[in-house]
Amino acid sequence: MSIEVSQLLKQYGEQKAVNLASFKVGRGEIVGFLGPNGAGKSTTMKIITGYLQADGGNAIVCGLDVSKNPINIKQKIGYLPEANPLYPDMYVREYLNFVAGVHKISNRKEAVEKVITLTGLTVESKKKIGQLSKGYKQRVGLAAALIHDPEVLILDEPTSGLDPNQIIEIRNVIKQQGQNKTVLFSSHILQEVEAICDRVIIINKGNIVADDTLANLQKGKKEKHVVTIQFKERVDKNIFAQLQYVQQMEQPQTTDFKFATTNPESIRKQLLELSVKHNLNIVSLQTEGHSLEEVFRSLTTNTAT
Repeated sequence: MSIEVSQLLKQYGEQKAVNLASFKVGRGEIVGFLGPNGAGKSTTMKIITGYLQADGGNAIVCGLDVSKNPINIKQKIGYLPEANPLYPDMYVREYLNFVAGVHKISNRKEAVEKVITLTGLTVESKKKIGQLSKGYKQRVGLAAALIHDPEVLILDEPTSGLDPNQIIEIRNVIKQQGQNKTVLFSSHILQEVEAICDRVIIINKGNIVADDTLANLQKGKKEKHVVTIQFKERVDKNIFAQLQYVQQMEQPQTTDFKFATTNPESIRKQLLELSVKHNLNIVSLQTEGHSLEEVFRSLTTNTAT
């Protein structure tokens, strides 16, 4: 495992910012780290990267204990913090060359040009950082995190301040990097997490409340499902009166129907049988899963403040 967090604890007085958190992230995984404001996301990330000392537990990165190997850990991690501290009076290339020097990269010029192209900074690369928009400043921070080709990427709100087109571009960069790196990133844009991640960790008030694949979280165990069907022709809703396991039926359009149920497979089978019996043409038939937003709210609303 590239990241192993075990019983991690961080306290500020009596408040436990991170309360015995444990999880693992392997190479080639892109994992979304979610939680309300103040839940402990950034604190956990700072401990993993060695910028903050834990009060208990262990954080292991690439087999090394973070607390015992802070310098070696920083060589293996690319970190984009939420605040993204930059030098506004430095030019983009000048700053990235400086970061490359800190990492003792042998061919700095090649590394700088490569990461500028990768993060889409070419057009703005001759400007001072202070002249850039927030979105391009975010790209500079991402470029600095990637310049030494780290094994692990820790990204705290990487798409903050980006417009929709820029978000797609950075999303593609993250997905590309995730093919051979370990990526842990936080975001308040849940659609981004759904687009990039296969697995999600949710933290609330310092406690890990979920750690599972996105598909499993969205199944909504013991929850209500919605089966939607669209026909080519207009359909009389009365033909569905005998359907079993239907809790509620809606008809948004004359050709469209929605069925709330706890047994979606049975509903789908019955609908197929009815369409054959009445010679109806089905355009689409699908089961709607629970959105990540619904899952997030169900796990954090009751206890979050």
